[in-house]
Amino acid sequence: MNGQCDRQILFIVFALVIIGLLAVYSSTSVITPELAEKQNGKAVQFFFLKKQLYALFLGVLLLLLLSRVNLRILKICALPVLVISLIVLLLVFTSLGISVKGATRWINLTLFSFQPSELVKLAMILFLAWYMSREAFKKDNFIYFIIPIGIMGIFQVIFLMQPDFGASISLAILTISMLLLGGVRLRFIGGVSFIALIAFTALLISEPYRLRRVTAFIDPWEDPLRSGFQLIQSYIALGSGGLTGVGIGESKQKLAFLPEVHTDFIFSLIGEEAGFFGASIVIILFCLLFYRGILIASKMKDPFAYYIACGTVLMITIQAIINFSVVTGLAPTKGLPLPFVSYGGSSLLISMMAIGLLINVSRYQESNALSQAEKIIDDKTLVNRVNHAKNIRNWQRGLGYTRCKAILCDQELFKKTL
Repeated sequence: MNGQCDRQILFIVFALVIIGLLAVYSSTSVITPELAEKQNGKAVQFFFLKKQLYALFLGVLLLLLLSRVNLRILKICALPVLVISLIVLLLVFTSLGISVKGATRWINLTLFSFQPSELVKLAMILFLAWYMSREAFKKDNFIYFIIPIGIMGIFQVIFLMQPDFGASISLAILTISMLLLGGVRLRFIGGVSFIALIAFTALLISEPYRLRRVTAFIDPWEDPLRSGFQLIQSYIALGSGGLTGVGIGESKQKLAFLPEVHTDFIFSLIGEEAGFFGASIVIILFCLLFYRGILIASKMKDPFAYYIACGTVLMITIQAIINFSVVTGLAPTKGLPLPFVSYGGSSLLISMMAIGLLINVSRYQESNALSQAEKIIDDKTLVNRVNHAKNIRNWQRGLGYTRCKAILCDQELFKKTL
């Protein structure tokens, strides 16, 4: 495939990455006791920025690799990648697992830690793209619908065992969205959604901390020093920024007031330091990324390429919407970072890989259009040669000018149908 990539997507992504690097440095430039405790006292001023840069370097390499891999190879690897992601996810329950604040979501890979739930999302996109692009897939058959739902359910159970409620929600939305794009019956999705709602309610009741998060989201001032503390501090950060912000690096909420300011709540810091205008730029960049991704998908004739483009852009957009909603108090607090912006190597790596797949599809789009044009030209040339040979034979048989004129008229009608 020799087509050119969509450069606008690359510009949008690297604009978000640069904003993220500035925000990560600003949020960790002052090493609070909380940050030092997380890194066992090893954190220094540029510690988090360096780790983010390492992840970015590796992410760019993976982006370039996946942007060049033939889509046929990706289709073959879709099912093995899903199995590998399941095995890696189960490693969190082994000696490699890392527990933070009662949640075991990471595995220790010596040089860095990795969050397998991020890989699961990308693996699910590849699997669904392969599954729904097969000729055997029947969108009106309940059995073909329940198979990916069952696979998603297996991952959901493991997520809740960690526990990782945010990853569970985002994977469910991503899977259902892709199945809707695949044209499955709405009554199938409605039935599963009703069962999921019952299960969701049961999970809230079973775990007090989840119920507290929901009540804090509804009224954070009911418990301002515990369950509602983080959201209230996020409100203060966003409100302090005003229209133009307090200035880059001048945030007050990062001084141990707003928990997880460099990860899940980094958008609050951007709103405080860059104000409404700066926060709006971030939102606009994600909107443009969604638009470009859907535009690429809409031009795809190959179902596998279409579902990959839709899946990757949906994965990033869904996570961004959830993060914006949590930070602004429109949804309960969940542990989901803002793609390309929040500190976190796993999220950055997988997001860059997703963009690599999207770039791959955009290149496939142009080369596919070129090959189709070449095919049309070849077909027309072949038809003209055949017709020319027929005309010569007709003259030789003495059919005369009248017959040849009729043949030429038929030729013109045939060409108009091409």
